[in-house]
Amino acid sequence: MDKAKKKKKNPTPEVQFRLNLDNCSKTKDLSTAISLYESALSTIRFSNNHFNSFLYICSNAVSDPSTKKPAIEFGFRIFDHMVSSNVTPNEATVTAVARLAAATDDGDKAFELAKGMGNCGKLRTYGPALFCYCKMGEADKAYQVEDHMRSIGLQLEEAELVGLLKVSVEKEREEKVYQYLHKLRMSVRSVSESAAEIIHSWFGGEVAAKVGLSDWDMGQVKEAILQNGGGWHGRGWLGKGKWTVQRSRIAPDGRCLTCREQLVCVDIDKAETERFAEAVASLAMEREVHSNFKEFQDWLEQHSEYDAVVDAANVGLYQQNFAEGGFSIAQLVTVVKELHSRSNKWPLVVLHKKRLRALLQNACYRELLEEWINEKVLYGTPFGSNDDWYWLYAAVKRKCLLLTNDEMRDHIFELLGSSFFAIWKERHQVKYTFVKGEPKLLMPPTYSVVIQVTGSSRGINY
Repeated sequence: MDKAKKKKKNPTPEVQFRLNLDNCSKTKDLSTAISLYESALSTIRFSNNHFNSFLYICSNAVSDPSTKKPAIEFGFRIFDHMVSSNVTPNEATVTAVARLAAATDDGDKAFELAKGMGNCGKLRTYGPALFCYCKMGEADKAYQVEDHMRSIGLQLEEAELVGLLKVSVEKEREEKVYQYLHKLRMSVRSVSESAAEIIHSWFGGEVAAKVGLSDWDMGQVKEAILQNGGGWHGRGWLGKGKWTVQRSRIAPDGRCLTCREQLVCVDIDKAETERFAEAVASLAMEREVHSNFKEFQDWLEQHSEYDAVVDAANVGLYQQNFAEGGFSIAQLVTVVKELHSRSNKWPLVVLHKKRLRALLQNACYRELLEEWINEKVLYGTPFGSNDDWYWLYAAVKRKCLLLTNDEMRDHIFELLGSSFFAIWKERHQVKYTFVKGEPKLLMPPTYSVVIQVTGSSRGINY
């Protein structure tokens, strides 16, 4: 017992070194870290974690002018020691060293380090090179970093897109400004204050007033907006002349209170919709009986006049988790009738055949259910199937509203791996509740909080 206590009070040199290094990392104490390194050189065999801890401290210290120079010198010394010791750098190592290189305004070195990680690089690995080039005004090199990042499947976020937008504005690259505004609208909802300032500077500048088409077909522009899901035509700058740039407020119905233009609830574009539908169908046929789902696809092609699809199981089982609870067909009926009353069209109701068979035993609703089946309002999914695939595919393929409270976070939705799934859900999902037995539908928002181009020649909201 005494020996154990003594051992606890007197840790080994290696343990004490690790404790001291952890404390330096926690406090970001560069000078103590340098002293610790010097004192341990002859006694401690450094591991990858040790080297990375030192590099982490250095990469943080470069942001302080008083410690920038020693942090860079010490950081590269650590990296050289790591390489000479045949300790393999990992992604954390490369990210830290790339930050040191960027701190010396050496974007080329930071980029080469990041590319050395191959497909293992992360957004943060390439950030130092990208931001360095943007800061130095080397726009073409910054674009090259972006192209490489996208080639290995990395999706840029607001910070990276704003950096690229800023250098494009500074270098008066109007085609790139247009491109990055579009990428911002696809990736970011409400833009940050710093992004708004950069956008403001572009539209308030002389170059923005000069660029743009003098002649265009407004009918084609409106068609392009429709094809692109609303809020963006993709035809470049339309019209010439000075922009009016000012802050405004948006009314609850989506109308700008300054320019009076109507904002929309943005959808995914036509090509994305087709890819989305194909992805759902492909995954469904991997996991369902192929012929069953193909039969549904063929059936849907013949019966396409739907404005909405209903996840019947979700509605029928809503708040039925009590002792006498079960599938409430009354809830389903009221929801279907409510949808019909809004558009004068019957929705497509998707329900598993196993549950449908049980419901048909209820004499009160048998006639109605049989009528729905005959009128192609109700589709029963085959035994052994997962009806989620059916109602999702129908809603995507037919560009319908989808009535369900399902958050669609299950693994089958993760398999889709779609970056535009959230946009699609916002535009198409109808949620619901019941108030005194009557359905209350929560329709998609009247407008999306994203950058939007309106139908007028010089209208853009952000």
